[in-house]
Amino acid sequence: MLRYLLVLLSLLHATDSFYVPGVAPINFHRNDPVEIKAVKLTSSRTQLPYEYYSLPFCQPTKITYKAENLGEVLRGDRIVNTPFQVSMSVEKKCEVLCNFPNKPVTLTVEQSKLIAERIREDYYVHLIADNLPVATRLEFYSNREEEEKKKEKDVQFEHGYRLGFMDGNKFYLHNHLSFILYYHREDVEENQEPTYRVVHLKADEKGMCTLPEATGSAPQEIDPSKENQMLFTYSVHWEESDIKWASRWDTYLTMSDVQIHWFSIINSVVVVFFLSGILSMIIIRTLRKDIANYNKEDDIEDTMEESGWKLVHGDVFRPPQYPMILSSLLGSGIQLFCMILIVIFVAMLGMLSPSSRGALMTTACFLFMFMGVFGGFFAGRLYRTLKGHRWKKGAFCTATLYPGVVFGICFVLNCFIWGKHSSGAVPFPTMVALLCMWFGISLPLVYLGYYFGFRKQPYDNPVRTNQIPRQIPEQRWYMNKFVGILMAGILPFGAMFIELFFIFSAIWENQFYYLFGFLFLVFIILVVSCSQISIVMVYFQLCAEDYRWWWRTFLVSGGSAFYVLIYAIFYFVNKLDIVEFIPSLLYFGYTALMVLSFWLLTGTIGFYAAYMFVRKIYAAVKID
Repeated sequence: MLRYLLVLLSLLHATDSFYVPGVAPINFHRNDPVEIKAVKLTSSRTQLPYEYYSLPFCQPTKITYKAENLGEVLRGDRIVNTPFQVSMSVEKKCEVLCNFPNKPVTLTVEQSKLIAERIREDYYVHLIADNLPVATRLEFYSNREEEEKKKEKDVQFEHGYRLGFMDGNKFYLHNHLSFILYYHREDVEENQEPTYRVVHLKADEKGMCTLPEATGSAPQEIDPSKENQMLFTYSVHWEESDIKWASRWDTYLTMSDVQIHWFSIINSVVVVFFLSGILSMIIIRTLRKDIANYNKEDDIEDTMEESGWKLVHGDVFRPPQYPMILSSLLGSGIQLFCMILIVIFVAMLGMLSPSSRGALMTTACFLFMFMGVFGGFFAGRLYRTLKGHRWKKGAFCTATLYPGVVFGICFVLNCFIWGKHSSGAVPFPTMVALLCMWFGISLPLVYLGYYFGFRKQPYDNPVRTNQIPRQIPEQRWYMNKFVGILMAGILPFGAMFIELFFIFSAIWENQFYYLFGFLFLVFIILVVSCSQISIVMVYFQLCAEDYRWWWRTFLVSGGSAFYVLIYAIFYFVNKLDIVEFIPSLLYFGYTALMVLSFWLLTGTIGFYAAYMFVRKIYAAVKID
């Protein structure tokens, strides 16, 4: 047990190696071919990935696409072979890439315009070798004294390499690539051929290459108004490295400052638990005083002067309006909660590494489908507690309400992506497969869980409900729902907004996110803060003699989703350079789905915390 605890703690430390369990290393011998494959073209300005051969790059004799998993397809990956000829420990310099020896390729006017457009949109080319992504080295000087700047440099890497660049109104294409591959020599017995493992891959698109037969050099200018003669070349350089295969992803995964994560975690823990401790002490002391007063045997006059949350005991468990919809939304929230908890925990253990492309998204999709049995169970039991009778309709609503909204929005966005001929568009067979998973796996499991949940004994409420509803007194302005949402959402959002920046960067700027140990702690803090703030808000509401807490608690508990939406708008305006309509539509469409899912998640957490609190306090007082 101690060993596993140490493993969990080590995953939170930035300097530890990122070991990928279940992925076997490939041992190369000298002169063995190392295949370089293309993944896609991406741009943070358009958010539209494209296939590698959507541009007129040199093609091999036979184009072979890798069979992608569900996550890779949804990410827009289209892994395909390339004509780069790379062999272990074999140096190459200024090799001509295409099948025309030392002869340039003629680009048509349409192809030249397309390349110029992609350069203007700031596209990156993503290649992989031995499942390692190509990275471009960036060097920039630290903010120190001018005399020290030349001595010390900070080195970082960006994923992929730039397709080209603009100089004024001129377009330049990076038609020459200098590959720098690092290998680690493995220990072998005597009289055996040494084996090598690829541990890092860099590309320098700024390298110069001039051949006697060539008509130009790299980078080469592209004139979009006419045909262009282009010569694609590449070089290969090998270097030995001390990095072991188990640690080869460290270079790619340490591109962000981990100290910021530590600061975020410490800040969130201190603030949340400090405020939670204060709120808990206030609530507990107030409740003890209330319960002691309510349980005293006073005379009739004192009893008539009672006020506070005890007065609404006959209405506090009165079923709300639209109980079927409420239970369905809470069932979807339970599905999301179970799915996110399992995914983050498994990823924290290193089982969903970036080297397993698409594994995280594939696991999340399948887990959401299978967690339908838990969502249906909780929704069915709550629906019966709320005096519902049409369990079949309730089960169908649980299985289709939230997934239907998600599928509808994604389908509309997918139509726009289809129109742009982007690889980010989900193919029709994949869409049919997702529908089959929805109606073939998730729907039956939701019905199964709903059936058993509806048959189970409903939640035991400690007090009976009166036949005639009690009149609700006029509420103060600060008891307004929108004010409650603003007040309740600050604390949970403040506990996670720094981590939210890295998540947004990973999604919208094609970065890796791997610090799932931090994310797991942030998730726990989020659960605690949502529960605490929900309990406080429902206590204030009941003290104001307003017993309509069912829907209000669910809405107010998800108040942090409103701040996530505001932050998403801020991120769009200040961090992204998106100006076109379709990329903006994609951003806000997918952001709406994220906000909706986050609202369901936090609303469900807060609702069940408040429900347990309400049942607990009314069970502690004597009701005549």
